[in-house]
Amino acid sequence: MQNPFQKLRAHFPILQQTLNGYPLAYLDNASTTHKPKYVLDAMMYFYTTSYANIYRSVHTFAEVATQQYEAARAKVAQFIGANDPGEIIFTRGCTEGINFIASTWGMNTIKAGDEIVLTELEHHANLLPWQRVAHKTGAHLKFIPITSEGVLDLENIDRIITAKTKIVSFIDVSNALGTHNDSATIIKHAKAVGAKVLVDAAQSVPHQKIDVSLLGCDFLTFSGHKMLAPTGVGVLYINKKLHDEIEPYQLGGGIVLEVDWHSAYWKPSPQKFEAGTPPIAQVIGLSAAIDFIIKHIDFVKLRQHEATLCSRLIDGLSQFSNVTILGPINELKRYGHL
Repeated sequence: MQNPFQKLRAHFPILQQTLNGYPLAYLDNASTTHKPKYVLDAMMYFYTTSYANIYRSVHTFAEVATQQYEAARAKVAQFIGANDPGEIIFTRGCTEGINFIASTWGMNTIKAGDEIVLTELEHHANLLPWQRVAHKTGAHLKFIPITSEGVLDLENIDRIITAKTKIVSFIDVSNALGTHNDSATIIKHAKAVGAKVLVDAAQSVPHQKIDVSLLGCDFLTFSGHKMLAPTGVGVLYINKKLHDEIEPYQLGGGIVLEVDWHSAYWKPSPQKFEAGTPPIAQVIGLSAAIDFIIKHIDFVKLRQHEATLCSRLIDGLSQFSNVTILGPINELKRYGHL
């Protein structure tokens, strides 16, 4: 069967090289992705034609840079179904997005005796920040368990997500096992008890259409470098209904509306949450990556292709008696989120 994405190799400079005489086969996309020339060119064009800091100046380069930066924000909002570009906060990555919410909303909202619900599939980035919140506030950590097949056991979810639950924070697609969680069901149960929801979508945004409005989550995070964009940039979606409840994660230039020696008042979101000089070139690279994905990637066909690859890999490894395959084998053969 011909690979429907084979022609995409030509867009990636690093994939044009050979290794020991063979075309380079890169199998580490769950960790980070390589960048198409379109993304690299967009960043280089910015650096060589209109590089400047944003918001702070009125010269031509600064105006152009600011327009490109805010255009990227609007593009991200549309890409993930956000209702308002102001709901998109640029971060250094998914990890910072989770730490952002845990350190601001979490520390200011969660109290002793409250419950924080995670899953047993979580990456360190979605475990350690909530451990800290629990230790400092006296809240309790609870976990949705996984079955021996590597999928979440939701049978007793009503006993795990209770009236004491303040937030449910979970990974949409596992970076380790490839499990695609039933996010809709988890969010439904969280909302039924008034809990907030954070979705770690680092592994799902590059592979499928995400619509935060349909999901109904309060927070969603993902990284640029896992979706053909550069390192050092990520996205944190915060539902605008919560903007006034959340303090800035960092303090510095760019977020101040009014300040004196003893007090300060913040600009509205998103400026309120982006202190200092942001990763401007990286944001422009992220915008270019989204353009590339929209133009070249059909998510339905991608899912089918990934499932085919996973099925071939699983069938091949199953021939070896000394190999144990972890994860939901049948699901991976259908959806291919490895």
